[in-house]
Amino acid sequence: MTRTKRGSIARKRRTKMRSFVSSFQNTHSRLTRTMSQQKIRALDSAHRDRDRQKRNFRRLWITRINAVMRERGVSYSYSRLIHDLYKRQLLLNRKILAQIAISNRNSISIISNEIVKEVDWKESAGII
Repeated sequence: MTRTKRGSIARKRRTKMRSFVSSFQNTHSRLTRTMSQQKIRALDSAHRDRDRQKRNFRRLWITRINAVMRERGVSYSYSRLIHDLYKRQLLLNRKILAQIAISNRNSISIISNEIVKEVDWKESAGII
């Protein structure tokens, strides 16, 4: 029987893993078993934190909108603004509202005043 030479496939696998973990420190980038464990852990953390990042940005947008709303008038809050937006069926998401709130604070108060006027008018007329 002819002799088979081994190791090229395993070496390719390890080289591929080394390129992924090359930025890790100490044994996390040198020892094969530790490299594979750290790679699994890094990919798991990345997957988890993608969802967490979406949550954090939504919280940030809500905080910004609420801060501008409370700055303009204490009686009108973020929750009422969102409720009135849904009543009027306006398609403004929180990201856009936060950008408007940061760039031009007067426009967010104009939007909220128009929404309140229309919703109050419809409620007094008995349309809603």
